Amino acid sequence: MIVGETFEVIAKDATKDVFVMFYAPWSGDSKQLAPIWEELGEFYKDNTNIVIAKFDGTVNDAEGVVIRGYPTLIFYSKDNKAGLHYSGEKELPNIKEWLAVNSPVLKETSGDGHL
Repeated sequence: MIVGETFEVIAKDATKDVFVMFYAPWSGDSKQLAPIWEELGEFYKDNTNIVIAKFDGTVNDAEGVVIRGYPTLIFYSKDNKAGLHYSGEKELPNIKEWLAVNSPVLKETSGDGHL
């Protein structure tokens, strides 16, 4: 879990890829994505250079981040801390495949982005 005061330190860490789900506890779509997000985090838990995080947008602010709806998924790769929005299907295989293509950390780990 990332909160407003830790956002810069975690998401902007130049040594890690950080994928953040900005959510609202009352959002049905956020609730639907939550178990998939947990499974994604579990899948990558042994890779210390990739962080799968959640950020409650209803009680926290992150400077420079504009959220237009919940959930919003933004990937902060170690090479691009401006953030890249994920807009694909919110299913585990789709998210993992997107990460394999976009994550410098995963590409370094296996050569092709897959674990």
